[in-house]
Amino acid sequence: MQLVDAELQESRQILPGQWLQQYHAPALAAGARAGQFVHVRGDWSGLVLRRPFTINTADPVTGTISIHFREVGRGTAWLTRLRPGERIDMLGPLGQGFQVDPRSRHLLLVAGGLGIADVRLLVDEALRDGRQVVLLYGCRDASEVYPSSLLPDEVEYLVATDDGSVGHKGFVTDLVLEYEAWADQAFACGPLPMLRTLAGLVAGRKGRLGVATLGRKRGGGRPVPPGSPAARRRSFLQVAMEQNMGCAVGACLGCVIWGVDGPQRVCREGPVFAYDEIDWDATAGPGTHAQ
Repeated sequence: MQLVDAELQESRQILPGQWLQQYHAPALAAGARAGQFVHVRGDWSGLVLRRPFTINTADPVTGTISIHFREVGRGTAWLTRLRPGERIDMLGPLGQGFQVDPRSRHLLLVAGGLGIADVRLLVDEALRDGRQVVLLYGCRDASEVYPSSLLPDEVEYLVATDDGSVGHKGFVTDLVLEYEAWADQAFACGPLPMLRTLAGLVAGRKGRLGVATLGRKRGGGRPVPPGSPAARRRSFLQVAMEQNMGCAVGACLGCVIWGVDGPQRVCREGPVFAYDEIDWDATAGPGTHAQ
């Protein structure tokens, strides 16, 4: 974790009310991993608290990172008024990122709405490592569809809209079953109902595919602690949770969700969790990642 002075290089509105900004921040770009976030403040913003933003892309070669956000209040409105050359300070990278098993060759990414920002860097990381990527994206209508021009050509990109104005008519989760046998791992971010539905689908995956569950062999190694990187790496589905954050370092407890083993801080134990770490019935939401 570092505190850096980041210079805005580019700011543009890519969808109604949604912005993509690129910053020169070499120290962050060098250490960022998909699923992590930065905590942002401008001395002139008039805001008491920093605001968290997922690291949308990171390029260690150019020393740049980008953030993708929706303008929903004072905390994001001041960012839209920034001009290239202006500086803000960023604290990061923060949080636990996605864990990809080295053996995985086929990755299924599922994003709902602004959740695309949480999986976008994973696209670049996967392609860099020679993996194949399918990205399923869901939104309300054609006006909210994430531009395909912002994705590498190698990605297979499928869209679902609630009204059927683009792609599949219905929820993005309707498309998952078509790829569950192809995928080695799945990664998702979006509204809580979407994530809850995905968790339910994955819970029944082994039965649908006829995968046998075998007991651990005697002497087969130490148990993997739940919530550890190794345990998450073994999970078929990892989810990035979105909550309001105050301190973003685990002190204020403002971003707590309920896990099967008790409270979990999204900013510290997450934002990425294995799907079976979450108590989906007890977890309230959705929260907003940045306001």
